[in-house]
Amino acid sequence: MLRAVGLREIASGVGILSRRRPARWVWTRVAGDVMDLALLGTAFASGTAEPGRLAAATAAIAGVTAVDVFCGQQLSRDGGADGAAASQVTRVKSLTVNRPAEEVYSFWRRLSNLPRFMANLESVEEIDEQRSHWRAKGPARTMVEWDAEITEERPNELIAWRSLPGSDLRNWGRVRFQPAPGGRGTEVHVEIEYSAPAGEIGAGLARLLGKEPGQELAEDLRRFKQVMETGEVTRSDASLGGLMFPQRPGQPAEGGER
Repeated sequence: MLRAVGLREIASGVGILSRRRPARWVWTRVAGDVMDLALLGTAFASGTAEPGRLAAATAAIAGVTAVDVFCGQQLSRDGGADGAAASQVTRVKSLTVNRPAEEVYSFWRRLSNLPRFMANLESVEEIDEQRSHWRAKGPARTMVEWDAEITEERPNELIAWRSLPGSDLRNWGRVRFQPAPGGRGTEVHVEIEYSAPAGEIGAGLARLLGKEPGQELAEDLRRFKQVMETGEVTRSDASLGGLMFPQRPGQPAEGGER
C-alpha cells in the first residue's frame, strides 16, 4: 500500500512539473490526499494503532490537502482549457411537488430561501434583482464562495443562472417549473453544471465519500418537497437535528432545531 501511494505521488509530481497548465494534475493530487485521509481514518479503528501518531499524520495530510485545494482553485481559475473544459460535470434531477407552480416558483426565486433545504449551502445574499453572493461548505471544512447572476427568467416557468468570473466554484444551471399532469402540483426540473476536481474521477471519489453534488442535489430536492408540502424538513433521530418551518413557504418563518 505504501509503495502504491508513493508511485501515485511520483506520477502526480511528474504530471505537475511537465505540463504548462497542470491544474488537472493538481486536482488528481487532491483526490490522492482525500484517499490518504480515508486510509488514516480506517487506521483509527485498528487496535494496534498509536492514536497520537495517527492524529499528527492526519493533521499534516489535512494541511497538505488544504494547500493543494487552494493551488487547484488558483490554477483552474487561470488555467484555460486544461483547467476548466475537462472538468465540467452535469447533473439533472426532477421531482413533483404538490403545490401550484406560482407558489413553488415564488419560493425558489427568493434565493435566501435556498439554504433552508440545501444542506451544504450556508447563505445566499441577494445583492440586487440579478446578482447574488453564495457561501457553501467545501471539502476539509473549507468555505467556498462565489457570485452569481440570473441570466434568464420567466415568471412561474424558469430561472437560469451562472457564476461570475473569479468565483471559487464555476457553475451554471437552470430550474424549470411545469404543471404536473392531472393537476397533481408542479414538476421541478433542475440542471446544474459545475467544475469538479479531476472531472468525473473526482466526482466518483466524492460520491463514495458522500459529497458528490449530484447525489446531494437529489437529497436537497427531497427536502425542498418537504418544505413546500409540509412546511418542515424531517430527519431521523440519528441525524444532527431537523429544521422546522411552521409557517407556510413564502411567509416569514423562524427556524428551530429539534
